[in-house]
Amino acid sequence: MIAVVSVTALAGAAQADEKPSYGPPAKWVQVAEIPAPPADDQAPSVQLLLSDKQSQHDSSGSAYYNRRIVKVLKPEGLQGGSRSVTWDPVRSKVTLHALAIIRNGQRIDLLKQGQDVLVLRREKNLERAMLDGRMTASIQIKDLQVGDVIDWAYTQEHKEVLLGGRTNDFEAMSWSGVAARYRVRLLWPDGTPLTWRVTTGFPQPKIGKSGKINELLVDVRDVKSPKAPIGAPMRFQRLGMLEATTYSGWDDISRRMAPLYAKASELSADSSLRPEIAQIAGVSSDPKVRAFKALQMVEDKTRYLFLGMGDGGYKPASVDETWSRRFGDCKGKTVLLLTVLRELGVEAEPVLVSTTGGDGLSERTPSAALFNHVLVRARIDGKSYWLDGTRSGDLGDLDSLRPPPFRWALPLRAAGASIEEIVQPPLSRPDDEGLIHIDASAGLDKPARMTTTLILRGERGLSMARALRTTPRADLERVLKQQASASTSWMTIEKIDFDVSPDGVGKIVISGSADLDWRMNDDLGVREFRFPGSGAGKASAFPRREPGPNDDAPYITPFPNYSTSTVEVVLPNKGAGFTVKGPSYSGRLANNELVQTTGLKDGVARFTSSSRSVGRELPFADAEEANKAARRLAGEAQIVRAPKGS
Repeated sequence: MIAVVSVTALAGAAQADEKPSYGPPAKWVQVAEIPAPPADDQAPSVQLLLSDKQSQHDSSGSAYYNRRIVKVLKPEGLQGGSRSVTWDPVRSKVTLHALAIIRNGQRIDLLKQGQDVLVLRREKNLERAMLDGRMTASIQIKDLQVGDVIDWAYTQEHKEVLLGGRTNDFEAMSWSGVAARYRVRLLWPDGTPLTWRVTTGFPQPKIGKSGKINELLVDVRDVKSPKAPIGAPMRFQRLGMLEATTYSGWDDISRRMAPLYAKASELSADSSLRPEIAQIAGVSSDPKVRAFKALQMVEDKTRYLFLGMGDGGYKPASVDETWSRRFGDCKGKTVLLLTVLRELGVEAEPVLVSTTGGDGLSERTPSAALFNHVLVRARIDGKSYWLDGTRSGDLGDLDSLRPPPFRWALPLRAAGASIEEIVQPPLSRPDDEGLIHIDASAGLDKPARMTTTLILRGERGLSMARALRTTPRADLERVLKQQASASTSWMTIEKIDFDVSPDGVGKIVISGSADLDWRMNDDLGVREFRFPGSGAGKASAFPRREPGPNDDAPYITPFPNYSTSTVEVVLPNKGAGFTVKGPSYSGRLANNELVQTTGLKDGVARFTSSSRSVGRELPFADAEEANKAARRLAGEAQIVRAPKGS
């Protein structure tokens, strides 16, 4: 099935530009002279002499001229002895202008009208079930030597006909050391609605005009690229960037893409999907039950395969096509789910998201290129439910589904829509619950019975359920035993039980025995048991930042997280004469509601910890105090002390 689809799609692309052209740059390009190397007493192995990015945008598309000249200063720089460019042959065209070595004042042409250019269709993500049909032109630089200057230039023309010729441009300052010259130049005619913005660290552009052509220009020399602050949210790490777009707004993207999904979700009268829909409808009239059953059907009965050839990057396959071949990418699965929900009377719409760049997305210039995923938002009784057909094995019910971590979503509507925040609340129940029960009632020098119980919810519980469906139980048991023995090497494992409930909650119970290390505390004259690993003083810390742009940005913290742990030791003689020492804390630490207790009651020593994240960012000013508190708590061991003479 995959091979048939690939051949069919690529046959249609055969008339496109599957090979690069060769020639000089277009007349609108201003070709620069090769600058002298900059003064840099800490130059890297490859020194940037020129980064020249020029682009031209109009209502039909864009052309991007890219020239990069570097000098090899050290043997390590010889490893970068190849050049390549990748493009979509249906929507793009590439022209190679130059690849040359300048050595001792002599220019050595390596392009030779493509004699040594290797053109490949490289499906780099094939193992991830992703086909995009892109072409790559690659050239290995022969006889490269230290001291050589490499001059590489090409232009890529791109037309997004499916979206009305709308286009965008992203430029970023990203290099090591000092660049001799950095130039960015954008051109667009009157009547083209181009808007732009720069982020912190990018030089302020100059805006000019020649006749009916507008120009944005940045041209700087001997410049370093700004360095991102460590540990900061993504929006503070977008330094030294320029963004430009010809979309008029988020609603422009929404309005242009909505008809693609409306058309693709038209279900034929004799579709083989209709009996599946009827079966779901017969289960329940509750829209929540119907919506969850529809999601499970899409997840379980169609596999994932990304098809990005031709218009596949933005245009979804039809619902009947996706259902008949039983595979689809996020677009195809979204269309399938939308269709089923519509037939079941559940309100739903497609929404675009970014799985990697959601933080700060609302601040960026609108562009379809910012999104790399689409899913479904269903609305039932005024509440939003986010349904992703590319997932697998969801269990439970609709209310057990959590909002995805993508931060922002763009609904696709015929009338257009603005970008909306995806609200993630803190967790109300722990994802991880751990209980270690040690029965040392037989005596300090006798083996103690030990049981470890783990409760896994959320993604960890579902991951365990998937593992049980795909891995022989004996193999999974072997893996779990090995993992447990690594983390609790002082325990002799005798038995391990594990399972997942129908609502996706995993449970692992490990049973065995342990020889507890009751050591003499010479200062106190008593024997004591320190729980292994406690009090080691190891705590994750927020790193101190070097001076630079956004160096006072907040620190990102894991969210949403919620975990609890309990260690309990049943003591000899019902605990008579025993004492305990350990952490005791209740408060907020680095966006976590943290509660730690230590106690002894009814002959059982008990140490508990509960950590629940309530925010995703910690103010910069609070980081140092959080580090101190974390180090202090990490240094407090969980200790049980026996009576003297024991």
